[in-house]
Amino acid sequence: MAETLISPGVLARENDQSFITQQPVSVGAAIVGPTVKGPVEIPTLVTSYSDYQNRFGTTFTSASEDFTFFTSIAAYNYFQNGGQTLLVTRVVSGSTSWDYASASIFTSHSISESFAENDATYLTSSFTLEVIDKGVIFNQSGSNANVLLPSGSLYSGSSNNVRWEIQNPSTSDGTFDLLVRRGDDNENSKIVLETWTNLSLDPKASNYISRIIGDQKYQYNSTENYIEITGSYRNASRYVRVASVTSKTPNYFDNNGVAKAEYTGSIPLAGSGSISGSISTGYLGGTFAGGAGTVISAEGANNMYSNISTRTQGLVADDYTNMLSLLANQDDYAYNMLVTPGLANSTHTSPISTALSNTATRGDAIYIIDPVLYAQSITSAVTQASSRNSSYGAMYWPWLQTIDPDTGDQVWVPASTMIPGVYAFNDNASEPWFAPAGINRGGLTTVIRPERKLSQANRDTLYSGKVNPIASFPGVGTVVYGQKTLQKQASALDRVNVRRLLIDLKSYIGQLAKNLVFEQNTAATRNNFLSQVNPYLESVVQRQGLYAFKVVMDESNNTPDVVDRNMLVGQIYLQPTKTAEFIYLDFNVLPTGATFPA
Repeated sequence: MAETLISPGVLARENDQSFITQQPVSVGAAIVGPTVKGPVEIPTLVTSYSDYQNRFGTTFTSASEDFTFFTSIAAYNYFQNGGQTLLVTRVVSGSTSWDYASASIFTSHSISESFAENDATYLTSSFTLEVIDKGVIFNQSGSNANVLLPSGSLYSGSSNNVRWEIQNPSTSDGTFDLLVRRGDDNENSKIVLETWTNLSLDPKASNYISRIIGDQKYQYNSTENYIEITGSYRNASRYVRVASVTSKTPNYFDNNGVAKAEYTGSIPLAGSGSISGSISTGYLGGTFAGGAGTVISAEGANNMYSNISTRTQGLVADDYTNMLSLLANQDDYAYNMLVTPGLANSTHTSPISTALSNTATRGDAIYIIDPVLYAQSITSAVTQASSRNSSYGAMYWPWLQTIDPDTGDQVWVPASTMIPGVYAFNDNASEPWFAPAGINRGGLTTVIRPERKLSQANRDTLYSGKVNPIASFPGVGTVVYGQKTLQKQASALDRVNVRRLLIDLKSYIGQLAKNLVFEQNTAATRNNFLSQVNPYLESVVQRQGLYAFKVVMDESNNTPDVVDRNMLVGQIYLQPTKTAEFIYLDFNVLPTGATFPA
């Protein structure tokens, strides 16, 4: 249609300004550290503390004493304060020596064969299950591993591992049910974690066990720094995967719809504890074995809470390196804040350097760093802050005493364990571009007391040294009383609220810009972008994030030579709002009869 009138007439033109503004993809915090169980070196998203507990556990016992990792305490406080999503990456000591526990489920024709009693070599496997997570914690191991107590409970089952049970095997239908149960239950009080019904061993059937439960295995590839996935079917179970199907039953029925005789003996036996006949009780005890990797050593238990040093919670700095590098992948892992509670800049310099550098390269998150270990001086904390220069990092001090949510003990934790909860509360109470500090938004309600009570002079020393002090005030409690980043040069980005404003805006506008890639480089495309960005930035102004803004994406910066190079250029000018951190109140005492100034 013509865009101009040559002779008299009417030209009706459309300008579509009704584009619905997309909401930004919601992202939360990321935490890297040890846990009791859960996927090893596989970043995993959880959406509540109960979800975290089910996936990663809570406490572990060493020398008859219960311990909780900083990772768990941080997750608890984050969700308690309104956190929505948490990307948990479990690191372990000597990850290459860890392996999965598995269990062979036997076929019905095993009991009809002649073999010496208790000789497992004569048993025929129907299929093999493998626990999704690595570690000895999933083994029911030892000389009594497969023994069932009179109640039907496993001799060595625990709340942290699982067992299996086969129900309703049908040779006429070629199907059976599988229960995944918690390791510490019994026959009279089953704790069923998952139920899978109408399963088949026929690889051509829609209810094939691997297709229903899943058979994929995730493994970190350290050579090329990515998660390698093997297997054909996505895992639907949160606890087990099908490692192999030994006795497959392809085309289970003949042309008359009758089960083929050669396959009916492949259907697994019913039960989770024992069967009649000469097979030993244990071989069908619903147990898993073969897992390798210990949660923590006796030596590691001496490096918990305020006792961490070069070895922290049973780990060394190198145990973190791979996962910090993996989380640099912005396309696969979305988060706006990173914490590694248990690492201190004074002692674990290398992994912190990696994490801070990667965070700055991503440009969409802020890294919360602990300057020093427990019982260190103010001078030491400031010295550590002076060694860093980045607006993508922030330090908080001192350590804090809190109640362990799982053991009930009073324990000392680094500040980074609590700060994610402060940020989460701030974002729920206001917006990311408000300062996560002060009495209104920086309160630490679960903290008993800080490691030391800071005076005004102490806070001045810390804040001028780029360390955000955590103060304690009578009648108020413990409060985050600073919001500086680690940037040395004075600018708007030396404040946490401005850095987080930029993170939020870049995330949203970046998501919009991705939709323009490979679109026509025309005015229509540019106007489409502007019609979404401008209203959003205007809403940020109204929500006190910006004083003013301007977005330029037109012919002035998209000249013909720019377009010919397949480029689309946008320039966004922002005036971030500042926070009132230094308030001066002048009290002027005047004599009687004096005139007040206008």
